[in-house]
Amino acid sequence: MRELIVEADGGSRGNPGPAGYGAVVRDAATGEVVAETAEFIGRATNNVAEYRGLIAGLRAAREVDPGASVRVRMDSKLVVEQMSGRWQIKHPDMRPLALEARDVFPAGAVTYEWIPRERNKYADRLANEAMDAGKRGEQWTPRPPVAAEPSEEEAELPPAVGWGPASGTPTSFLLLRHGETPFTARKAFSGSGGEDPDLSATGLAQAEAAAEALAHTGVQAVVTSPLARCRQTAQPLADRLGLDVRVEEGFRETDFGAWEGLTFAEIQQRHPEDLARWLASPDAEPTGGGESFAAVARRVAVARDKTLARYAGRTVLVVSHVTPVKTLVRLALGAPALSMFRMELSPAALSEVAYFPDGNASLRRFNDTAHLRTAQLTVR
Repeated sequence: MRELIVEADGGSRGNPGPAGYGAVVRDAATGEVVAETAEFIGRATNNVAEYRGLIAGLRAAREVDPGASVRVRMDSKLVVEQMSGRWQIKHPDMRPLALEARDVFPAGAVTYEWIPRERNKYADRLANEAMDAGKRGEQWTPRPPVAAEPSEEEAELPPAVGWGPASGTPTSFLLLRHGETPFTARKAFSGSGGEDPDLSATGLAQAEAAAEALAHTGVQAVVTSPLARCRQTAQPLADRLGLDVRVEEGFRETDFGAWEGLTFAEIQQRHPEDLARWLASPDAEPTGGGESFAAVARRVAVARDKTLARYAGRTVLVVSHVTPVKTLVRLALGAPALSMFRMELSPAALSEVAYFPDGNASLRRFNDTAHLRTAQLTVR
């Protein structure tokens, strides 16, 4: 009998609030991902979203092999204990969902295992992707599973163990902030929730200067945020080297909500209390439902781990924005989230982080603009 593993998760941004679930099905013998599913379900609680993720994962497993035995792994102690029969199901919203889950496979075909949250990151990522899509008024779009690509759990590096001799061949990220846009020139907030501006004439020149400087540095892959200013910054180097540009959604800029297009002074005048909370806590969101620094850090870390797994031991140009680049730097240093307010990152500036197989990371440079000065470009 074939054994399948279902990893499922659900979440709610508000509890209750906008909610979604994600689930992945693996072949137990090989670890290969054979199915993924996720959905934005509107307003719901965390527990309802977790149960919905379980049901969807079981149904996806049944489509793969209705005669399989299934091992469910979730970080929800409540769902695992209730579905295992050790805890009573007292909440009226949970009972019909539990019955629905039990009816997907014959009795005795499914077992349940609790796992820590850090081992359930694949399903958590899918749930967050679904919630992000729902926020944009879109449906989550499944992607064909790729057996050769590790899961987020497999890709994630172990915690750094402290400074020591280099161990193994590092993967180098050359972190390039995009070139200048009209928003940059007037120091306005420009994230992923408002306009998607092109590079200005200065920004295009900065992109060419960066390509010239990086053309002989051994770059083997180019990864970029999906936003236009990053793709336009990445393309000149990719053209020189004959490389494809891979878009990574997790490297997009923060959604600044109602602050998009405003300067700091304008935000301070219009939303002083929200701004004060945002400056004081990584969990605070911009006015109008933008992203917190904590939320951005979660998706940036996933994008980092996926990129490390895909390009292990190589030199990768990662073209992104202020917040993701600073986040990668502070994660490499083990610094607190609010340390980003003390980092200055210029347009088209280059930073570099080396990631070693043993979990250590080394910051090799930050906010390097020498290539722009050589090209006699102004960096604002």
